[in-house]
Amino acid sequence: MPMSTTVLLVDDHELIRQGLARAFERDEEMTVIGQAGTVAQGLAAFSTLSPDVVVTDLQMPDGTGLDIVRAARRQSETVGLVVLTMHAGDDQIFAALEAGASAFVGKNSKASEVVGAARHAAVSPRTFLCSGLSGAMMRRAAGPKTPQLSTREQEVFGLLAEGLRTSEIAKRLYLSESTAKTHIAHIYQKLGAANRAQALVAAMRLGLLNEVVRDSF
Repeated sequence: MPMSTTVLLVDDHELIRQGLARAFERDEEMTVIGQAGTVAQGLAAFSTLSPDVVVTDLQMPDGTGLDIVRAARRQSETVGLVVLTMHAGDDQIFAALEAGASAFVGKNSKASEVVGAARHAAVSPRTFLCSGLSGAMMRRAAGPKTPQLSTREQEVFGLLAEGLRTSEIAKRLYLSESTAKTHIAHIYQKLGAANRAQALVAAMRLGLLNEVVRDSF
């Protein structure tokens, strides 16, 4: 007989754990060897039992399932790590991916999908299985882009942030005043601003101001 894939279930709801355990019992190649209701219990069980796969809820009373994922991944590159959650938004998907999870499954999925994710995790622990990943990536790619200022525009904006007038900026950078005005107009356009104050507010909101000032001097 081939060896079974061992599974550890971590969820603070006993009914969910028991339901998952029954689903795994129906699969002859999967064996649940432990259950836990907190992050601390889950980590202790992982260290003691060394399961092939951990299926963990995301929201836990003493932390998150990602705490388990990160700790387990630091200890093993081959353990399968499945995140099971009611909160299947884009942020949660990318957080699970970055933490080192093997799969991400919503709690509204069928039990067979959870078992399937565990199978995938056991075989390919460092690939990420998530039905919503492509959509999340498309939404992230289509999101608002941070304006890109040229090197000269960064220099001009750094002086604007210092409070220099257009004529002073032109003199400092050895530009004609008309050229300095053109650069300022381009900066305002990129930041969606009508004046210096609006440009500074927009830059702070976008996290550009410190970068611009640092790169300009």
